[in-house]
Amino acid sequence: MQISSLIHYLEELAPIPLQESYDNSGLLLGNKNNEITGVLISLDITEEVIEEAIQSGANLIISHHPIIFNGLKKLTGQNYVERSVILAIKHDIAIYSAHTNLDNVLENGVNTKFCQLLNLQNTQILKPIQGELQKLIVFVPDNSADKIRNAIFEAGAGNIGNYDSCSFNGKGIGTFRAGEKTNPFIGKKGEIHFEPETRLEIVIPAYLSTRAINAMKSVHPYEEAAYDLINLQNEWLKVGSGMIGDIPESMNEIEFLLQIKKIFAAESVRYSQLLNKPIKKVAVCGGSGSFLLKDAIEAGADIFITGDIKYHQFFDADKKIVIADIGHYESEQFTKELFYELVTRKFSTFAVHLSKINTNPIKYL
Repeated sequence: MQISSLIHYLEELAPIPLQESYDNSGLLLGNKNNEITGVLISLDITEEVIEEAIQSGANLIISHHPIIFNGLKKLTGQNYVERSVILAIKHDIAIYSAHTNLDNVLENGVNTKFCQLLNLQNTQILKPIQGELQKLIVFVPDNSADKIRNAIFEAGAGNIGNYDSCSFNGKGIGTFRAGEKTNPFIGKKGEIHFEPETRLEIVIPAYLSTRAINAMKSVHPYEEAAYDLINLQNEWLKVGSGMIGDIPESMNEIEFLLQIKKIFAAESVRYSQLLNKPIKKVAVCGGSGSFLLKDAIEAGADIFITGDIKYHQFFDADKKIVIADIGHYESEQFTKELFYELVTRKFSTFAVHLSKINTNPIKYL
């Protein structure tokens, strides 16, 4: 099986357009048309991870963090990034990363896995993304509405929350007059035609709009299809940053902190002032999540678990929430298992290995 087939599958689950603007997810190195001999899954890419791939016979590494992040201007082996890339090229090893696009999806995402480890219930996106939805409005003859509607659905449109095949259908009369250089499906050249039509309105992710429009045009009987594409400011409840949910039973603050320390094998847990009240509602964000603290407070979370909290940011808890910093690596280490589950669920024609290298650059005494 070619690398491209695996990439297509992963990007159906975590589309590249859903990554943050600063990110660099996708195929970073290698030929997507190469046949897969084996896959190694790691959180980070280091020289040791490349060597591990060589030893295991894997010619594809899937990582969460991109090894090429800020761009490369030279390859002289002056740092671990350059040395890792040189070593991978030398042994024809491809590197694919799914970073913030995998963070931002609700289904099969990093923060969903985070919530599962904590056994959270009633989970939802903490900060849903806005401005990434559009509405496709198209006018069609009544007898073609079903065919066109279904084609747009198949292109990925019509999903609202946990519902699919969502559309609005209004009836009306369309008018048009065909010019001399036309070949009208209905009506006559030079005469104004009145046609009973259906107005279809369907919501679609912006990154799929071209696909949906092409699908619509491919089955639309008119020589010139009339349609509108409108940008929406609605929240997209299945895409965004962080998650929030409830633990099954309330817990004492210290007991809960000790529990998350054990679950994530954290060497230490840095936390803000305790509020002496039970923990019930929990907000989480794998990696660096300090930008979500305000959202966690507004959502009524009792505790916010993430990594990379700075000194002054602990003050921002302001006796409204408990902040628990378990570490960047610790909060994302389970992403390896997530990748493994996703890949082995779909494919069985090649070996998939979990890296045994602890890539955490932070050490503790």
